[in-house]
Amino acid sequence: MDLNMNVNAPHSMGTTIIGVTYNGGVVLGADSRTSTGMYVANRASEKITQLTDNVYVCRSGSAADSQLVSDYVRYFLHQHTIQLGQPATVKVAANLIRLLSYNNKNMLQTGLIVGGWDKYEGGKIYGIPLGGTLVEQPFTIGGSGSSYLYGFFDQAWKEGMTKDEAEQLVVKAVSLAIARDGASGGVVRTVIINSEGVTRNFYPGDKLQLWHDELEPQNSLLDILNAPSPEPMNI
Repeated sequence: MDLNMNVNAPHSMGTTIIGVTYNGGVVLGADSRTSTGMYVANRASEKITQLTDNVYVCRSGSAADSQLVSDYVRYFLHQHTIQLGQPATVKVAANLIRLLSYNNKNMLQTGLIVGGWDKYEGGKIYGIPLGGTLVEQPFTIGGSGSSYLYGFFDQAWKEGMTKDEAEQLVVKAVSLAIARDGASGGVVRTVIINSEGVTRNFYPGDKLQLWHDELEPQNSLLDILNAPSPEPMNI
């Protein structure tokens, strides 16, 4: 096995991003690991980016590509708000990202989830995967960790959830992906958007629920090496 780490490789957010609608708004969630090949370049990166006061985007794929698309769309939405004299809707923001992603699909390696709330349609979630397709969904998941979550969401998601139920679902799902996906890790961040505004929450990695075969968090590798060996089994 080749263990050489190419620190000059492109920064990639092999990641877990989630958007969920609930009765009154949306909850966005993401982990925080950014990798460069096998090397963790940033263990506490911010993957949920503000586009306007009421619209946010979750980024996955190439960090550079997703940041560039977010910056362009933020600028266009600012101009849009000035011209119309009112905030842009979630659908307008999602369509701008779709337009940029589709027109540059041969050069961009990024999948995005747009979520927000507006006075016309309430809370909305849009998925824009590689290639620039735009899909409105009640919930959507993306990134490398999403492979482990489709069955879980089919079972756990339900219509008419409360805000707390939706956020607990997002945090649980991201922690499940962190447990199984080597490209997801770090902390869990959530953004709740509704008619009252935006609430951002932070869940440290050592406070997340542990799943099957996961090790307890340690302050040092020496803590693991010096731990007593398990007692032999008596047959």
